[in-house]
Amino acid sequence: MTSTGHDGAVLLDAPTLHAIAAGQLDVVFRCWLRPTVRAGGTLRTPIGLLDIVSVDVVDPASITHADAHRAGWPDAAAVRSFLDAAGCGAGAADARGDERKRRCHRIVVRLGGADPRVALQQDAALDAGALDAVLARLARWDGGAEGPWTAATLTLIDRRPAVRAADLAAELGRERAPFKADVRKLKGLGLTISLEVGYRLSPRGRAVLDAIVERRATDRAAPAGDGDGDGEPGPRSTA
Repeated sequence: MTSTGHDGAVLLDAPTLHAIAAGQLDVVFRCWLRPTVRAGGTLRTPIGLLDIVSVDVVDPASITHADAHRAGWPDAAAVRSFLDAAGCGAGAADARGDERKRRCHRIVVRLGGADPRVALQQDAALDAGALDAVLARLARWDGGAEGPWTAATLTLIDRRPAVRAADLAAELGRERAPFKADVRKLKGLGLTISLEVGYRLSPRGRAVLDAIVERRATDRAAPAGDGDGDGEPGPRSTA
């Protein structure tokens, strides 16, 4: 199994995820200072939700060939070589002390089902209530310290799909990390789809952006009125 592990995330490459989906592996080994997932939790991945069945600290010397095969490795020696390189192999004590020592974690996973965001992304038939709820959420986000950003971000992704996040962020005059965090918020509402590089709008995102554009056009076309709320011009002064 070729993958990258570091403190703070379980990173699984596409072949590993496809092998999990095919039922060919269900164990992952990682070197962590502390677990970044917990038993009973879930992970969202491109293949759907992964259930975290168990998370255990293990001695690399105790890893069996059966464990290695369940993790997609040819044998236990290959796993131990990977762990040595990651800094938690046998005798890889950290000079700063045991409390800072990376430990080998054995994580058992199973496919938990479809990511609910996938179905949400395809649902473009929003009724008035659902649309108002989405727009209200976007308005709350626009009221934050960053200022309004949701419509501009959706518009940019629509105009420049499959473009690197760093390039999109630069076009908006933003840093890459907070920009990506905001796009994840939009993805959580089913409005964007992550690609190998960059993003694109989902059908739901397209419907929401269309509604934003339409409402702005309606607001611009509305008469200013005389301030009494009836939309009619006030009386002409006779002075």
